[in-house]
Amino acid sequence: MRKIASFTIDHNRLSRGIFVSRQDTTPSGDCITTFDIRLTEPNRQTPLSGDALHAMEHLAATFLRNHPRWADKIVYWGPMGCLTGNYLLVQGNLFSEDILPLMRETFAFIRDFTGDIPGATPKDCGNYSYMDLPGAKAAAAVFLDEVLSNPKPENLNYPL
Repeated sequence: MRKIASFTIDHNRLSRGIFVSRQDTTPSGDCITTFDIRLTEPNRQTPLSGDALHAMEHLAATFLRNHPRWADKIVYWGPMGCLTGNYLLVQGNLFSEDILPLMRETFAFIRDFTGDIPGATPKDCGNYSYMDLPGAKAAAAVFLDEVLSNPKPENLNYPL
């Protein structure tokens, strides 16, 4: 079997940031851009805890699917199995810079969130108690402050 594109990125050199992972065209001609939202440096920094990433998933997905400008273009937000970030799928032929303001808003929302996590009930979620809101808020704050506030080229483009 041939290696899929995301496994050809040198994870030993990958920085934190927003990266275009792939672009696909649907049979109807729509372009779907998959973004790699990398919160920790793979194999070099501690990954997020699963419960913090799960809380972040609920918060980000809710925020994005209710965003006044972007809601109709959001296809999916979900965690990476390696616990180093999330995938965001958006309708459109987009670049990392195109969604940078949206990601700043999203991570500020997570950082500042108070109250009950949306969808964190037995009726709404298959593992509703597996949530770490303080951990999600802390990870969002670090990503926002250290990466999204002033991204460098290596935070917006995969390493060559």
